[in-house]
Amino acid sequence: MYAVIDIGSKQSKVAQGDVVNVDLLDRSIGDEVTLSPVAVFDGQEAAILPESLEGASIKVRVLGEVKGPKITGFTYKNKSNQRKKWGHRQNYTQVEILEIVAPNISK
Repeated sequence: MYAVIDIGSKQSKVAQGDVVNVDLLDRSIGDEVTLSPVAVFDGQEAAILPESLEGASIKVRVLGEVKGPKITGFTYKNKSNQRKKWGHRQNYTQVEILEIVAPNISK
């Protein structure tokens, strides 16, 4: 069974036991958070309508904060000796998927 979650306008496909980086959550390490899924899929059935997602939830545990990959860029203007190199690393919250609960999908 797997599900699709929506955190910070980004969707991720998750299964039980996965470790996923999501946008920063205002939680401390070890906190358990309950998220609502956008869709839940089983081998034969899918729950994507609001009626079929009633009672569905995903339990996650916060593992900590991590940084994403370094992104570098370079801008310049021709014939004017203007150059600028810049970089960025996005901060993420790392979470572990503990349980996917979907009462309207048979197990």
